[in-house]
Amino acid sequence: MRACLLVALLLVAVTPAQSETSKTLARAFAAAWQRQPAAQALAERERAVQSRRQAADALTPLPPSIQLGTRSDRFNNNRGSLEQDIGLVLPLWLPGERGGAQALADAEGSAVNQRSAALRLQLAGEVRQAWWAWQLARNEQSLAVARIASATKLRGDVARRVAAGDLSRADLHQAEGALATAQALSAETEATTESAHYRLVSLIGSALGDASLAAEPEVAKALEQDALANHPTLRDLETRSQVAQRSFDLVRARNRANPEVALSTRREHAVSGDAMDQTWALSLRIPFSSGVRNDARLAEANADLIESRSQYEFDRERLAQQLVAARNQLEAARSLLAAAETRARLAAENRGFFDKSFRLGESDLPTRLRIELEAFEAERQAARARINLAQQHSAYRQALGLLPE
Repeated sequence: MRACLLVALLLVAVTPAQSETSKTLARAFAAAWQRQPAAQALAERERAVQSRRQAADALTPLPPSIQLGTRSDRFNNNRGSLEQDIGLVLPLWLPGERGGAQALADAEGSAVNQRSAALRLQLAGEVRQAWWAWQLARNEQSLAVARIASATKLRGDVARRVAAGDLSRADLHQAEGALATAQALSAETEATTESAHYRLVSLIGSALGDASLAAEPEVAKALEQDALANHPTLRDLETRSQVAQRSFDLVRARNRANPEVALSTRREHAVSGDAMDQTWALSLRIPFSSGVRNDARLAEANADLIESRSQYEFDRERLAQQLVAARNQLEAARSLLAAAETRARLAAENRGFFDKSFRLGESDLPTRLRIELEAFEAERQAARARINLAQQHSAYRQALGLLPE
């Protein structure tokens, strides 16, 4: 009764942990994105854009200022002369500057969102590559363990036949050598699996236990047709070009310092005892053009605009070629899987035939070992082809600009 209760408690304790460690590619990507510095700083970048938009909507380009001043003859003639000035200075928008600042703030808001989408897609490519490398390594390790089991079984059969006098000790040595080779391969694949697992954990931040091997969903034809139009990388470059264009327009509008209008009042009396006189003044300050300084800023803004447009055209052509290559590789992976599964099926049937004939003494050990190795390699290639097909499908979705699902 105690043993049953202990087993039940262990099952209750282990089952939730296993469900928590069970991962899919989409969940692994979500965990990886939450760890990215860009994701953690996204809220503050959005708040900065909102602040710049509010500044562009303000009545003045800069905050108003107050001027205070006083003048007296206390330190020379000391006749009681006194002047007191107080004024309010309001900076003014240049023609087209306010509209340009608002347009730039809107473009920067779109750029922040599209930049986030482009970074998510870039991270998706890294997670996909690490994920399928880990799955491939796990597959190799599983096959290596199965090969050890098969080699162990074969060694037992050979040992019994050596004891019965049907086979020589040289045959036993060959069987033991095949077992040692399988054990060495298992150790090698285990190290490779640990390395691939570490790389994936460094991205998602948590250890992985059981994981889904299911491929990502198929892509609808409508998504294929509009892939480049909605590709996050191109949308990011497009918004960067818009930001560069709005920056260029704003620099062109800001060809000088902002003018200022000032409203001030002065209270004064000439000598001590006289009544205070108060006067009002309205003034306008218009700076000259900044000339060469503005030309430098204009040239830099124009250079950014030219570079962003050229980068957009370059990446558009590159992504179009990458999409064609990914589609071709996906079709090739399907053909490769069909051929590998046929070969694995035939090799498995041959292994069954020769296993039976070896037990009956109709075939020798070298032939049995060769058939076993061929069956293992065929099964290995079929398993690799299945994972390769899933990996190429992920690469195709990556070329389309789609995130893991």
